[in-house]
Amino acid sequence: MPAHERCANDLRGVRLATNRLIPRWETLGNAGMNVSLVRMEGLTTGRLFLRRWQDADLVPFRAINADPRVMEFFPSMLTAEESDQAVVRIEQHFDRHGFSLYAAELIETQTFIGFIGISIPMFDAPFMPAVEIGWRLAYDYWGRGLATEGARAVVHHAFETLRIPSLVSFTVPANLRSRRVMENIGMVHDPAGDFDHPRVSEGHPLRRHVLYRLQAQSSV
Repeated sequence: MPAHERCANDLRGVRLATNRLIPRWETLGNAGMNVSLVRMEGLTTGRLFLRRWQDADLVPFRAINADPRVMEFFPSMLTAEESDQAVVRIEQHFDRHGFSLYAAELIETQTFIGFIGISIPMFDAPFMPAVEIGWRLAYDYWGRGLATEGARAVVHHAFETLRIPSLVSFTVPANLRSRRVMENIGMVHDPAGDFDHPRVSEGHPLRRHVLYRLQAQSSV
């Protein structure tokens, strides 16, 4: 079976699992941090619809993950299969935790342009347990304030509906565009929290990451 068909089947399987009831509360991380779980269909901003993923998103997401401009600050671009499996993991995260990385759709054209959302990092670090806010948009949609617009909606939902007490975000020091989005949504750089990413090999120029934080009471 071709990889894209296998991934589409995986996505359908994940969606079938969403019919089960999810407990109101579920432990987040190893330290017992709790968040309220809410079944969510999506969030809407002035220009964006942030929603669950669809099979039609797979091909354009592959293009995003294979674009060297988008992936400049990642150790490598993703193959088509790696990109598809990332979508499966994102949808599984929705089902397990009640939140994840939303597929971002431009309302005006109904075009998939990337993702914006929150997730639990899958590695150990001094700042864990934590919930990370992140985004990845197609290059053609950079410079329009869309990441900031979507991220603000996600922050509001995370704090006001999910009752998550704080968020983190991180990137390499040179990624000034993402750092600017972090600052635009009220996040503050925590120099004491800067860290070497455990999933980037020692000596790699992208191993060092800066850490930003946002507390619920300080959100914009």
